[in-house]
Amino acid sequence: MNQPLDETNRSTYELGLECLCTVEATGNPAIIAAMADICPDLGRLAISFVYGEIYQRPHLSYRDRQLVTVAALAALGNARPQLKFHIAAALNVGCTGAEIIESMIQLVLYAGFPAALNGVFAAKEVFDERKLNFIPETTMSCAPDARFQKGMEALSRIDGHAGEAVISALKGIAPDLGRFIVEFGFGEIYKRPALGLLEREMITVAALAALGTATPQLKVHIHGLLNVGGTREQMVELAIHIAAYAGFPAAINAALLAKEVFAERDVDGGATCAV
Repeated sequence: MNQPLDETNRSTYELGLECLCTVEATGNPAIIAAMADICPDLGRLAISFVYGEIYQRPHLSYRDRQLVTVAALAALGNARPQLKFHIAAALNVGCTGAEIIESMIQLVLYAGFPAALNGVFAAKEVFDERKLNFIPETTMSCAPDARFQKGMEALSRIDGHAGEAVISALKGIAPDLGRFIVEFGFGEIYKRPALGLLEREMITVAALAALGTATPQLKVHIHGLLNVGGTREQMVELAIHIAAYAGFPAAINAALLAKEVFAERDVDGGATCAV
């Protein structure tokens, strides 16, 4: 038999239940019935902690939280049912189909084409289930010279002095990789419509933090998030949010990296040169 909730936990649970009902667009969240005959406490803890505490915190909207959750789960690639749930939730809180698909395209750069493809297929299933009349828009690539120039401009805006340093760092081993980063990454992907630079950096930070395998690049994109208008409070909140979907170790590591970045910026106001 479940232990009765004390008044503090009851209040948190009720807040979480109200939040989850909003996000799921239902009066009867699916997790309650799904967990009832196997682990009802897990359902209760998820509602109380994730939706009653984390989602109640300031600095990130429900829309922001769903975009970064979708990014983290798609990058991890190991929780398709939950990915589909949060794609649907993203639609429920105001994200468009185009923004969700564009989030998957952004992941090509940081989690690879397989993760992006699987994310798009999951989104398609959700769109079909909801009978969403999604009509994709095709964006044509620009000429190589123009793409490089646009890439350098985007890279400069995200990390003011990194452009030449990135190419130079790879010159002795893989110069074409440096060119691909500029042309394809920043000249093509980052210049696409549907998402702004801040949204792209939030998605990127969420994916890299969840994966936990690219510390230097995560630091760069924490700088990038701040460079394109994100706040320190948003960055810290993003790290906390990741705990619910990638675990506390990933969240702790992201928070400690953010602390390093804040200290570096306090000293010289600059950004790191790595990519």
